[in-house]
Amino acid sequence: MPERPRTGSTTGNATANAANDGHAPGCDDRELVRRVKSGQTEAYGELVRRYQDRVFNTCWRICGHLEDARDLTQDAFLKAFESLNAFRQESGFYTWIFRVAVNLSLSHRRSAGRRRMASLDGIVAAGGTQAEELARRVRRSEGDDPSPAASDAELQARIAHALSAAGGLDDEHRAVVVLRDIEGFDYRQIAAILDIPPGTVKSRLHRARMALREAIAPARTAKPGGP
Repeated sequence: MPERPRTGSTTGNATANAANDGHAPGCDDRELVRRVKSGQTEAYGELVRRYQDRVFNTCWRICGHLEDARDLTQDAFLKAFESLNAFRQESGFYTWIFRVAVNLSLSHRRSAGRRRMASLDGIVAAGGTQAEELARRVRRSEGDDPSPAASDAELQARIAHALSAAGGLDDEHRAVVVLRDIEGFDYRQIAAILDIPPGTVKSRLHRARMALREAIAPARTAKPGGP
C-alpha cells in the first residue's frame, strides 16, 4: 500500500494540499492512476486537483451542509486512494471518484436523520446558481416563456424546499437531478456513477423534474405585483 497522501482540512480546498508536487497536466487520468499504483503517490495530487472542486460541489448539493461537504470531499478522495490498487479502470477515475462521493453523501444524509437542509438561497449567495439553473430547465421542459412570472427569490425558495427532505424529493431523485441539472453529467455518466441503467436515470430525472415543476407552479402562475 503506498503512503497515504496528505489532505487539507478546509475546502474550497478540502484536499488541495494532497501531494502538491504531483501536478502533471500533460498526463491523462489512466497514466496518473498507473503512477500512483507504482508508488508515485505525488501523482495522486494531480487527480485531486483536477476534480476536488466538482466533487465538493456535488457533495454540497446532495448533503446540503457546507462543513459536512468538506469532510465528505476529503473522505471520498481518501477512500478512493486507499482502494486504488483494487481499481481496475473499467470506468474512468472521474466516474469512479464521483461514485464514491455520491455514495458517501447519500449515506451521510440517511445517517444524519434527514435533518434540515441548507437553503438554496444561501448557496446562491455564496456564488452558486443552481436554483436559477433548475428554474430555467423546468421552464424549458414545458416550453414556458423563459421570463419568470415571480421573483427569482420566490422561485429559488420553492426549489430549495422541493430539493429538501421536507419537500418530498427523496435521495435517489435528488442525486439524479443534482448530477444532471446542476453538474451537467450525461445519462451514461450518471448511470455509471449511480450503478443503475440509463433508463432508470431518465425515469428518475423525469419524476424529479415533475416534482420541481409542481413546487414552483404557484410562483410561475403568480401575477407580477399581485397579492
